[in-house]
Amino acid sequence: MTDRQPRLRGRQGESATLDRLVGTVRGGHSAVLLLRGEAGIGKTALLGHLRHTAAGLRIVRAAGAESEMELAFGGLHQLCAPFLDRLDRLPGPQREALATAFGLSAGPAPNRFLVGLAVLSLLAEAADEQPLLCLVDDAQWLDRVSAQTLTFVARRLLAEPIGLVLAVREPGVDPDLRTLPQLEVGRLSDLDARGLLDSVTPGRLDEHVRDRIVAETQGNPLALLELPRGLTAAELAGGFGRPDARPLANQIELSFLRRVEALPAETRRVLLIAAAEPVGDVSLLTRTAGRLGLDPAAVAPAEAADLITVGTRVRFRHPLVRSAAYRAATPADRQAVHAGLADATDPAADPDRRAWHRAQATTSPDEAVAAELEQSAGRAQARGGVAAAAAFLERSAELSPDAERRGARALAAARAKHQAGAYDAALALLDAAELSPLDERGRAESGLLRGQITFASRSAGAGLPLLLRAAKQLEPVDAGLAHETYRDALYAAMTAGRLPTGAQVLDVARAARGAPPPAVPLLEGSAAMVTDGYAAGAPIVRAALTRFRAEPMGLGWLPLACRMSHNVWDFEAWSELSARLVDQARATGDLSILPSALLLRLSNRVFAGELGLAESLAVEAVTIGEATGSRFFAQYASMVLEPHRGREAPTRAVLEPIMRDPVLRGEGKVMSATQWALAVLNNGLGRYEEAYAAAERGCAHPEEFGLAISSTVELVEAAARSGRPAEASEGARLITEMAEAAGTDWALGTAAGAQAQVSSGATADRLYREALGRLEQTEVRTALARTRLLYGEWLRREGRRTDARRQLGLAYESLSHMGAEAFADRARRELQATGETVRRRAVATHAALTAQEAQIARLAGEGLTNPEIGAQLFISPHTVEWHLRKVFTKLGITSRREIRGLAATA
Repeated sequence: MTDRQPRLRGRQGESATLDRLVGTVRGGHSAVLLLRGEAGIGKTALLGHLRHTAAGLRIVRAAGAESEMELAFGGLHQLCAPFLDRLDRLPGPQREALATAFGLSAGPAPNRFLVGLAVLSLLAEAADEQPLLCLVDDAQWLDRVSAQTLTFVARRLLAEPIGLVLAVREPGVDPDLRTLPQLEVGRLSDLDARGLLDSVTPGRLDEHVRDRIVAETQGNPLALLELPRGLTAAELAGGFGRPDARPLANQIELSFLRRVEALPAETRRVLLIAAAEPVGDVSLLTRTAGRLGLDPAAVAPAEAADLITVGTRVRFRHPLVRSAAYRAATPADRQAVHAGLADATDPAADPDRRAWHRAQATTSPDEAVAAELEQSAGRAQARGGVAAAAAFLERSAELSPDAERRGARALAAARAKHQAGAYDAALALLDAAELSPLDERGRAESGLLRGQITFASRSAGAGLPLLLRAAKQLEPVDAGLAHETYRDALYAAMTAGRLPTGAQVLDVARAARGAPPPAVPLLEGSAAMVTDGYAAGAPIVRAALTRFRAEPMGLGWLPLACRMSHNVWDFEAWSELSARLVDQARATGDLSILPSALLLRLSNRVFAGELGLAESLAVEAVTIGEATGSRFFAQYASMVLEPHRGREAPTRAVLEPIMRDPVLRGEGKVMSATQWALAVLNNGLGRYEEAYAAAERGCAHPEEFGLAISSTVELVEAAARSGRPAEASEGARLITEMAEAAGTDWALGTAAGAQAQVSSGATADRLYREALGRLEQTEVRTALARTRLLYGEWLRREGRRTDARRQLGLAYESLSHMGAEAFADRARRELQATGETVRRRAVATHAALTAQEAQIARLAGEGLTNPEIGAQLFISPHTVEWHLRKVFTKLGITSRREIRGLAATA
């Protein structure tokens, strides 16, 4: 190797960008870049430039391989393998998740985000010793879970000296990878293309031929280097022509194919072994060649032709050489090579790759191979590799000679494809499964899966009828699963609210109530509230919640239990169950549950008046949204929190995109929620006309419960203050009816407050005092403070200034402390109207801190360590420490102990 890397022709801009990336990493910070471009454009050469210029950095490399795309975590294992000796330094859950994912230990299937956090921590540990540069070539061929995990890691890198550069061929870029910072590697200019062509063409090139080659290769460096190699001297002298219009990648591959076909027959077969086994294991290549009666040294002509290098690992000059070597072989030769590789692969050390090679070597149904693939699918599923499991099961179904087993395996493959998010493939496998003689349970499970896929990929309206039909089919074969299916359908229907088409909440509730016994009380009561009215179902739900708190029914029932706790005004149950749900979701790292769990808990804390804690939960929802690429949960979290803050601009900034979204706009519950948010905001700002209009829309569909009930509470206040006594009285009546059925202090206190607003004289005074007395027995501090505000305003209008000052002063104190700016300001103005001199209090927040800094400061104040904070927020401990240093500087403190006092007021 020379001391100086040859300059890449025409790549000055790209090289400069990569040099800056190396400088960033040397400076102690992270950098991420996705190099994207067509085949042969020079991405691999740019990675080579990085390797040469990254002196002082530790370099680790990985590469995707098309034939390895079905093996879960294969690409990720390549990258992490040099650091697995540090595995015991990771927190227990992360260590166990990564060890299970890599097959180093047995355990329950790990959540992929917990695996991602483990990889982040592992790389950060390695970078502590020496700045790290991770290079991934052919990322378009990474297995799906490796691509997802690396995207997760890339988004979380910040304060670690780590560079992550991935090269990916277009088209076909993974949707997750597309979200990363990108550098498009374009084609060379004509001037640079001519210079590159001249540098590799011996002798004098005819000028017209050179112009034709430059025009037809369109500035693709690999094409410029490789295509002339397949041309004769006569063609170069003037006879070059390519009348066909094949895509450029195929032209380049055709050039490689001609070079492969020119090799001796034995060399081609050894090259085929290397192409079919992309791990690059030299010993495996040697063993397989021996089993097939080939001399491993026969690879030498391919090395001389600069097609392959055999050193400590087997490396092809370019991925297109690998595909050319594989395509050049006959089907019989490919099958023989895969059979040889299967024989040479250790069944104990690498059973899955052995099973895959056996499957590729098999052309007719074979139960032994199908069973082996099914076992591999089980191992992949246990490691969290659902995409790999789906591929194994799909091939297993194809090779199953027995029709019943073929159907069962196709159904299992469809289930795995659904879990991997491959909805179209899952539906195709369901179609195949249903052509087989499935038993009654199989048919029911197929219908359930079809409903789940339709719900997830299309809409609630399209999916609900299928879920209902599946639940009905499940009733005679598995009553428990039938009840769970009805539960999920009812929860989904309640979440979506009214739909423009298809099954509605009432349809789901009726079907659930018609399910055979033994009935599940929580499901029975929830459905009865819809079918027979609030008063009929609420007592059943309350009894079920009491039992549920004493004898938990399992994680799957917690979301519905939390939602129904709110619907029946049982604040203690809502608080306890939402906390349990978040804790369990965090403990398992299950991000399919955690976002909705955070929303349920966040709403609970808003009603409890803990807006600071609610904001921390909102930040966590934002963090998860960034990690998963979903903005919905972050938007919804802010929609619940910001109206109580009383901040108009942030509230409208959150609501407007939701209200414009064509998908969300079709779900009635979302629109009811946005109107509730506007009602809260405008009541806080004293804009009662606007509050009434929003609340009227928000409570138009009381069967949606939840925020539709809360909108009725807002409507009473807005109607009473905007001169609509009849509407206020009707709202108070509805609230009282529900409160009497629910029977909780929260419900009865709210009803008393509503009735007080439509009463006068001693009756109003008695009702306000009753409302305060009941609400003081609960944790619903927001309602208590707002009721004090309403009572104080009424007392002032009655001329009882002394009594008004006491209530308004308590309201102002509480609302200011919790950070409800608009309502606190309303209380301040009322106090001033009584003649009280009031100094505006600063709302309890540290405006200098960003949302994430405030969240980290709060968690540090609660005593969590940096690794614990990082695990909760899906960032590395180094990033936590980096944020904490900024917190110390902004707040003028020097220790974590000082944070506790400050965070307690935030």
